[in-house]
Amino acid sequence: MANLEARKIEELKRGFKGEILLPSDGAYESARKIWNAMIDKRPAVIARCATTSDVVRGVNFARDNNLVLAIRGGGHNIAGSALCDAGIVIDLSQMKAAHVTPDARRVTIEAGATLADLDAATQAHGLATPVGINSTTGIAGLTLGGGFGWLSRKYGLTADHLESAEVVTAAGEVIRASATEHPELFWALQGGGGNFGVVTRFEFRLHDVGPNLLSGLIVYPFADAKSVLRQYRDFALKAPDELTVWVVMRKAPPLPFLPAEVHGKEVVVFALLYAGDPTQGEALIEPIRRFGTPAGAHVGVQPYTAWQQAFDPLLTPGARNYWKSHNFTKLDDGLFDALIEFVRTLPSPHCEIFIASLGGATSRQRPDSSAYGQRDAQFLMNVHGRWESPAEDQRCISWSRELFKAAAPFASGGVYVNFMTADEGDRVRSAYGGNYERLSRVKQQYDPGNLFHTNQNITPA
Repeated sequence: MANLEARKIEELKRGFKGEILLPSDGAYESARKIWNAMIDKRPAVIARCATTSDVVRGVNFARDNNLVLAIRGGGHNIAGSALCDAGIVIDLSQMKAAHVTPDARRVTIEAGATLADLDAATQAHGLATPVGINSTTGIAGLTLGGGFGWLSRKYGLTADHLESAEVVTAAGEVIRASATEHPELFWALQGGGGNFGVVTRFEFRLHDVGPNLLSGLIVYPFADAKSVLRQYRDFALKAPDELTVWVVMRKAPPLPFLPAEVHGKEVVVFALLYAGDPTQGEALIEPIRRFGTPAGAHVGVQPYTAWQQAFDPLLTPGARNYWKSHNFTKLDDGLFDALIEFVRTLPSPHCEIFIASLGGATSRQRPDSSAYGQRDAQFLMNVHGRWESPAEDQRCISWSRELFKAAAPFASGGVYVNFMTADEGDRVRSAYGGNYERLSRVKQQYDPGNLFHTNQNITPA
């Protein structure tokens, strides 16, 4: 059996342009580490792909040898679906090439790229597509789950800007999915996760953005939480699509613009970006400065790419992470009361709660226009449990779950699939709502054997 296994591995290596890593190889230990330190799995093979043909070889190898298959993009999926035990990982993280066609306002980018890679390529031409808020996020997972960030209220989701995708199917075929080629698959890729194949290349529409935009933070003492949250709710309902303001509640990091006595204390942070003329943005954000007496503020005109990287230090790899998330159509006072109570008992200085403001262009499409069906979500809350040692696991996970439970009566029932943890498979139908049955039919067509199942899984019809 061992000889047969060795022979099979040699077959896989033949013609493989990237790197095949086995547990006996020196680079294996670092290659199996992913962003969330709670995920500790040991694949039999890690196939670091360099080309689409490498991906085809990896998919065929997994299918033909009945191996569990996991797909690793370029970023930090919370559920840890980039890894598996005893199977094969198709690792795309070395595939990052980007090509921008400025006149057509299009970018083509490989699936191992991060948002930093995409932003660098597009902003060189003063262009961008809506993506997430951490430059270390992988473009593949973000897009396949929907994708939203600072530009989404003005322009829509990342998935809404997908023009085409190169996909390796469970049968090992390379196909192009677009509105006119494999249109049902294309529809499913716009939010349906990694259920339908391995996307090796994405093509996106772009918009004129920046390069310099108004952005920054306005921080309030936690004693003012209820008052400033109520004012934020009213403000957000009237804000133009160009203005995005998110709320973060956490212990204040030692930011230089905050007085020393605030460091390490609970605060309410308003993080904002105005995707238009900065002088108009200044006038629009003035009411936020008057919600009370800020503990500090740092708002100014800076490169869009710099703001995209501003939160990266809060999401460095190697920490233990556990998230719980809800969508909301409105923000109730009862929700604010619950959040305030739980912020007072943060179990780690790294834990935080954020509320993203959606609406705008994200809500203007029909729920069935793409696999992402949560078009009614005006706000999204993520309970971001984050800590350093396994000894803190129980305390921090319990805190996250209890907060999630306390917020549930005020939520819409929907959830953003990219924020779901590994133990939330029971929420997959909630994530897709009325689109689930159609997704299940697409799954049956392109992956009837459910080869791609290490994800928030949609079962074949």
